[in-house]
Amino acid sequence: MFYQCPNCKNTWQYPVEKCLNCFQKPKPIESKTFKVTGISKVIIPSSLHPKTPYYVLLLENETGQKLIQKSMKEFQIGDNFEIKSLNDKNAVSIWRIKYDIPEAIEKAVSLIGGVKVSENSKILILPTLSSVSHPYFRENTHPEVLEEVIKFLIKKGAKSENIKVAGQSFVETPIEAMAKKSQLLSICLDNKVNCIDLGKGTFKRIEKDGLVFEISEEIFKNDLFLNLPILKLDIKMGLRGALDNLIKIWKKESFLGQKYLYDEDDLISKLKDALPAFLSASTKKIELLNIIDATIIQKSNKQSAILDLILASYNPSNLDRVLAEITMAPLPKYLKTVKIEGIPVSGREIGEIQFDLNSL
Repeated sequence: MFYQCPNCKNTWQYPVEKCLNCFQKPKPIESKTFKVTGISKVIIPSSLHPKTPYYVLLLENETGQKLIQKSMKEFQIGDNFEIKSLNDKNAVSIWRIKYDIPEAIEKAVSLIGGVKVSENSKILILPTLSSVSHPYFRENTHPEVLEEVIKFLIKKGAKSENIKVAGQSFVETPIEAMAKKSQLLSICLDNKVNCIDLGKGTFKRIEKDGLVFEISEEIFKNDLFLNLPILKLDIKMGLRGALDNLIKIWKKESFLGQKYLYDEDDLISKLKDALPAFLSASTKKIELLNIIDATIIQKSNKQSAILDLILASYNPSNLDRVLAEITMAPLPKYLKTVKIEGIPVSGREIGEIQFDLNSL
């Protein structure tokens, strides 16, 4: 993405409020084609780039603008550089944030075939809300990511009054306190989006494979269920991502009661296997879109690491498996049967951005 002044045509690689020449607001322009005009091969690994060899490419678009791109594939000068979208519900898209989150969200979703919403679409967003903490602790979905997702949906045609942001507390602390401290509540109020506590609603009792699920009925009232977790690496539980966040649609008392019989990873695995059947059995088609906040993440030692990534997929299992591969985190039990080799990936390659977060 480049940013161009509509008046004097000055162009920047980063968003600026006003053109320095004529004070107009630059507009984003997306390049259609890139050619490779320069190549450097790197063979010495570093902590953030452990896999070698890799290539640093100088790319030029159709209007002569240049940018730098890392690649694990070897190119020749004059080759076309292209990133293709995958119209595949099992695909995972990876996009790096350069300067603005909105561009990364829009690109990540477009790389898996996009999302269809209209002014009549009912949308439920489930962010991570797990503790009473400020945004910089990265315990909950970051408010900026939530706000840009809401704006993205409205830009695609949705109406704010048809969007709900939901959560449920699995601890003694009320969800309202978490939403307020995390600043997610203020984002909802600013954007005129409704907030709901799933724990105060009704639940649908479903039995499958000998296990009782009590799933929030609020899920089945929507056309799009958007799972919006934040990536975390837990010292005991390992990677916590899209699948872990989905347990918040399970009735708290029912879920905690089942933990006497199964460990948490087993319950996540069972929900993972049963969820597609639940959604398809609804009276109307429900799309499950997962967008993960992997901008600045919390490592297992509670320190933060900068990834500057947005990932998206309609398949939460595949999304978490790709995240585990990127961060080189130990696989939780519910991901051990998901093979990385069978997952289509678009956008950035895993090898380009892979490094062991816990080694830093």
